[in-house]
Amino acid sequence: MAFDDSAAKGVGDTMNGYDIDGVITIGLLPQKDDIIISGRSKDELPETIKLIQKLNLDNSFYLNPIPFEQKTREKSGYFKVGMLNVFKEMKVDIDKYFEDDPVQADIIEKHCTWISVVRIVHNLTEKENQRNYIE
Repeated sequence: MAFDDSAAKGVGDTMNGYDIDGVITIGLLPQKDDIIISGRSKDELPETIKLIQKLNLDNSFYLNPIPFEQKTREKSGYFKVGMLNVFKEMKVDIDKYFEDDPVQADIIEKHCTWISVVRIVHNLTEKENQRNYIE
């Protein structure tokens, strides 16, 4: 998805970042001004919109711009690093990023040392590339 600079309206305020699958989907929901940065592919936009609506969330969210078939856990981690760096350049202070995939958490911790990565540990969702359809 294209960068939505409306999330930067609270410049100077601290916010947190959330992954979708394995974080939001298990009930850890963002607060009003927090952002969602997901490794989900742009191809997963329809089911992501349905999920966001079903959970009644009004947060800005960002999806990985690569096709679903090219998505890997590593590429998703580096996409998140890129987005977190964009926010840093815009002087948006992101304090914590909630992530359940250890591969992606490692990448974020290595490249975004100013952010505390909160590792959500569970076995409730798959970590590998899969579609997440919502009825």
